[in-house]
Amino acid sequence: MTTMTLAKALNSGLRAAMEQDPKVLVMGEDVGKLGGVFRVTDGLAKDFGEQRVLDTPLSESGIIGTAVGLAIRGFRPVCEIQFDGFVFPGYDQIVSQLAKVRYRSQGKVPMPVVVRIPFGGGIGAVEHHSESPESLFAHVAGLKVVACSNPDDAHWMIRQAIASDDPVIFFEPKRRYWEKGEVSETAPAPLFSSRVVRSGADVTVACYGPLVKTCVEAAAAAEAEGTDLEVIDLRSLSPLDLGPVFASVRRTGRLVVVSEAPSEVSVTSEVAARVQEECFHSLEAPVLRVTGFDTPYPPSKCEDDYLPDLDRVLDGVDRALGW
Repeated sequence: MTTMTLAKALNSGLRAAMEQDPKVLVMGEDVGKLGGVFRVTDGLAKDFGEQRVLDTPLSESGIIGTAVGLAIRGFRPVCEIQFDGFVFPGYDQIVSQLAKVRYRSQGKVPMPVVVRIPFGGGIGAVEHHSESPESLFAHVAGLKVVACSNPDDAHWMIRQAIASDDPVIFFEPKRRYWEKGEVSETAPAPLFSSRVVRSGADVTVACYGPLVKTCVEAAAAAEAEGTDLEVIDLRSLSPLDLGPVFASVRRTGRLVVVSEAPSEVSVTSEVAARVQEECFHSLEAPVLRVTGFDTPYPPSKCEDDYLPDLDRVLDGVDRALGW
């Protein structure tokens, strides 16, 4: 096993995919000479050349549209959207073309495009740089949506996403880019699967992306007070793999779902609805959610009050246990 940051793990995953398949291309704003604003693509242009690592104009619609055409011609493009809030000029191409080509062609035309999006808050950035738009993509039929939370998953999930013949929206927790972890020699799990990251018996906590670390820390704090939390990293937001969540809730009887995104009509809403459909008679309390607020992302001075933290997660746990 090798220790590296999440950003470096993504870089090594991209590098491995490009070495394995000459049809893999990386494209986006400043991904070449600069190596990306978060340096995720650092060194790739030097090693693979400008024909495979393309610096594009500042046009997200152009990036996605070009990737669709390249995929039709047999390439496997990896598009970087510089910040989450910049993806919306390309949203029309993603929904109207990228998500539909394979279905429209009755499976004859694969669409192996990965759209990498740094998402979430916690870096003190201005608006358009701290969004959590994952629910907007998870609702679109034809798209796969995943979110990594640690270096091991970052390395292997990006390789698995590139190998997929369906378009994958790949969310990366930008405030975790510089955190280190071990990267294993083999993939820890299939791409579209959730995973129990901490076993427990009292309350199930389901989360993804940047808040997995927060929930694990909350579990450690709860353990000191005698409460045993099971933490599940959802990893895949569409399709949702809720089998491990159902199994856990049938044991614990309680579920808290955690996300940075606003709660209204969200991934957390879907998880809550599905669990109450499947596990109603096992529940000892309503499914509770700890999320961002139903407002646009606030100025950086206020983001600590906006983002779910350890205390808010533990408050959700306490409310679930209070029933």
